[in-house]
Amino acid sequence: MEIFGIGTDIIEISRIKKSLESDGFLRRIFTDNEIEYFESRGMKRESVAATFSAKEAISKAVGTGIRGFNFNDIEVLRDEKGRPYVIAHGNFKKLCSDNNICEIKVSLSHCREYAVANAMAITRSE
Repeated sequence: MEIFGIGTDIIEISRIKKSLESDGFLRRIFTDNEIEYFESRGMKRESVAATFSAKEAISKAVGTGIRGFNFNDIEVLRDEKGRPYVIAHGNFKKLCSDNNICEIKVSLSHCREYAVANAMAITRSE
């Protein structure tokens, strides 16, 4: 396995707070499973911000930014221990396949004012 790319993103949590007040933001950016996770956590804006930041970091790790796919083509969920993992859908899944990306690792964190995410796209060795 080899590293295809690495991405980092940071966002002010206050930006997400404002976005949550606008109609359609959640459905435009997040999948039903992600929204269900947020609701199970009391819609904490820190969780929403960290997941949004993860999507940005992932788009940087694959080298495209958010071009050629939608935010909700990238799904960031948590396992039973709370570790984030990524599921690719739609055009993002095709992009990963076309570039031989077999896995994306993510790490999320936040403090009172900021949420940050790091992502690493990994390819299969030829």
